[in-house]
Amino acid sequence: MKKTTIRDLDLHGKRVLMRVDFNVPIRNGAVGDETRLVAALPTIQYALAQGASVVLMSHLGRPKGRPDPEFSLRPVSSRLDSLLNRETLFAPDCIGPAAQDLARKLVPGQVLLLENLRFHGGEKNPESEPHFAEALASLGDCYVNDAFGTAHRAHASMVAVAERFEHRAAGFLMAKEIDYFNSALSSPRRPFAAVMGGAKVSDKILVIEHLLSKVDALLIGGAMAYTFLKSQGVQIGKSRVEEDKLGMASQLMSRSKELGVELLLPQDHVCGLEFAEQTAASTTESPEIDADKLGLDIGPRTLQAYSERVLKAGTVVWNGPMGVFEWEAFSRGTLGLAEACALSPATTIVGGGDSAAAAKRSGFADKFSHISTGGGASLALLEGKALPGIEILSDA
Repeated sequence: MKKTTIRDLDLHGKRVLMRVDFNVPIRNGAVGDETRLVAALPTIQYALAQGASVVLMSHLGRPKGRPDPEFSLRPVSSRLDSLLNRETLFAPDCIGPAAQDLARKLVPGQVLLLENLRFHGGEKNPESEPHFAEALASLGDCYVNDAFGTAHRAHASMVAVAERFEHRAAGFLMAKEIDYFNSALSSPRRPFAAVMGGAKVSDKILVIEHLLSKVDALLIGGAMAYTFLKSQGVQIGKSRVEEDKLGMASQLMSRSKELGVELLLPQDHVCGLEFAEQTAASTTESPEIDADKLGLDIGPRTLQAYSERVLKAGTVVWNGPMGVFEWEAFSRGTLGLAEACALSPATTIVGGGDSAAAAKRSGFADKFSHISTGGGASLALLEGKALPGIEILSDA
């Protein structure tokens, strides 16, 4: 499919209705982390430089389909003023007379931010308020989507609004996300290594199944590793395990052998006596974990083995931490792997969520090829799913 980007649109004198992902933490009435705002700036600034005005729309939090001051986007408007070095107008609602009037009066170079889309039930459930998408669409002359983080959701602002425009396109951030993941999954530089971590095998089954036919090596860490280990008869003590997924884990191990994919499991662990930050840490000498302990991180030998694979790879996709990296005593596996990825000559892609947070905490975030802005969306892409917010742009 051909992907239309903002560069393909004639923006001069147009009002660009732009879906962005400004779902940011608000603390004491101010933006607590501006990463997503900064990520959207290139697309906004490009539209302005082309002689357009911009109407920005986003959700924030989960306000349950009605106005809630706790989830207002007004603090975002204040922060955008300084980031864009110009005043950002703010509409007290995303549809209705005030939004219509402000949008109609925009002149080239002006920016308007609409109030939280999820103050209306029609955003998450377009069929419940059929007029909602129509009202939003009336605020712009063309449509640009730069909100990869919600591309896996068929929400009104992602699909129903886009459908109402002849001219619709991906913003720079959306296009970058699509390009990196498409390249990794369809034509990776080899060897291709995937690093899978996190708490549950059940969260990653579809990802692993999809990647097994594409990767050369699959490195498993995090709590999900204990389910794989137990499925192979390894004693894992009090470690977290999904008993109902033991059979699936065993099947995935067998499938990897059939395909000639190297599937690596932890060969040692950093353990604790309980799931608590202050629990005493100890390191095992083997994959086995004592009955009174639980695994909370991969051990040093496993980190070395995984780092060696990453350093020799041509492409690395990483989704999920290796342990409870928020706790200092159990952070070495995740942060050490982040360092290895950063030092690797490979194309390195981090799949959002906790992995992105770990990459930033490691101090090597700027050394990665790409850190995704969407955990759920990147996971859906890695599962091989079609994302509604992307599909509608490809059809334009």
